[in-house]
Amino acid sequence: MDTIAAIATPPGTGGIAVIRISGDEAADIAEKVFRPVSGRPVSGMRGYTACYGTICDGETRIDDGVLLIFRAPHSYTGEDTAEISCHGGIYAAKRVLAACFGAGAVPAQAGEFTKRALLNGKLSLTQAEAVADTIAAQNEQYLACSAAQREGSLYRRIQSAADSLLSLITLIQAWIDYPDEMEDEFDGELETDKLRDIVRELDALLESYNEGRILRDGLPCAIVGKPNAGKSTLMNLLTGTERSIVTDIEGTTRDIVEETVTLGGLMLRLADCAGIRDTDDPVEGIGVERMLKKLDEASLIFAVFDSSRALSDEDERLIEKIRGRNVLCIINKTDLPEAPGTARLEGIFPRTLRISARDPAAVKAIAGAVSEMTGLGKLDLSSGFIANERQRRCAQDARDFTAQACEALAQGMTLDAVGIMCENALDRLYELSGEKTSDNVIEQVFSRFCVGK
Repeated sequence: MDTIAAIATPPGTGGIAVIRISGDEAADIAEKVFRPVSGRPVSGMRGYTACYGTICDGETRIDDGVLLIFRAPHSYTGEDTAEISCHGGIYAAKRVLAACFGAGAVPAQAGEFTKRALLNGKLSLTQAEAVADTIAAQNEQYLACSAAQREGSLYRRIQSAADSLLSLITLIQAWIDYPDEMEDEFDGELETDKLRDIVRELDALLESYNEGRILRDGLPCAIVGKPNAGKSTLMNLLTGTERSIVTDIEGTTRDIVEETVTLGGLMLRLADCAGIRDTDDPVEGIGVERMLKKLDEASLIFAVFDSSRALSDEDERLIEKIRGRNVLCIINKTDLPEAPGTARLEGIFPRTLRISARDPAAVKAIAGAVSEMTGLGKLDLSSGFIANERQRRCAQDARDFTAQACEALAQGMTLDAVGIMCENALDRLYELSGEKTSDNVIEQVFSRFCVGK
């Protein structure tokens, strides 16, 4: 296999840049471009050691820096690996990389370092996918979940179900091949119960997909209410910036203002929508139409009501529009005298919060309410979860095949038919974990990675 090299740090100006080299000739290539000030040969360096020196291309000095050596199999890729740290900067890093190519390395493809770690048994497929999730994490909870995935939390859940299926397949095969030599009767009821347990475990695993998707992509959240209820003030409070224009003039927000924020560890994709009302203004009318569309797409709705004004026809229209949805009713402007009838909102919406959107302390109250409504505050971040569509499809197929086997066994179908269904389920679990998968699946997984990882 070729020895590969790539810049492992993001392009741009920074303190340092790291050029990673991996393969059988990693130390030899590093020795051609790096000259330790100690004068000792790079090829003689032990693993997990570093040295300072000069980086050269032939006789031309490029930079000075630090060289780290990792020896197989105790490296990220499982191969001999060298990492050269030079001064940060686009040109300097590219110049060092070009010197490595001149010394015999070839350019690494997207995700090839992690792919080699998979092929060399350093990571399972789900752990490799978790590396990409860690890089892409934009909030604390998803970072914690991805870290647990890298430690093998999802793999262990898959393996538990796979071991149970393999045990049943082995028992069925023994009964088919050696019925006269089996000491005990085949207990169909007991084995059916075991299959039901596997189905329940896979159902629980599939339910984690939505939680993982929300943590990864964020929760679509629409901020709605009648004009001048305080929607834009709330948007600015949550984003910590003057993202939306705030005035006392109704209808100031005519289009949807969108921003992504992290609230209590959960990422929200906020949309500050135009006020819901009848209008003859064609521009404002378009804003209202877009608001209604965004409202339909939202997984969470912040419905803002002005406690200082009596409920209006616009408020009543909004109530009817969002009744039964996942709504956090925000009774705003509690710093002003309350108008009669506002308390009725607490009987309409299960989740109601009284705040002043001008008070920074309101952020903590909103974060607590959102965490409770989504249930993500109680999420066991170390239990493992389905992180992407590939994993979901494999788990769904495994669950369906297991359910079919359970039904077939309960109805008294032949053991060979039940065994085939169990084998199909096991194959899908092995594809999920990477123990049995095609080159096309592996290429699809690593297409998400950047070069250098």
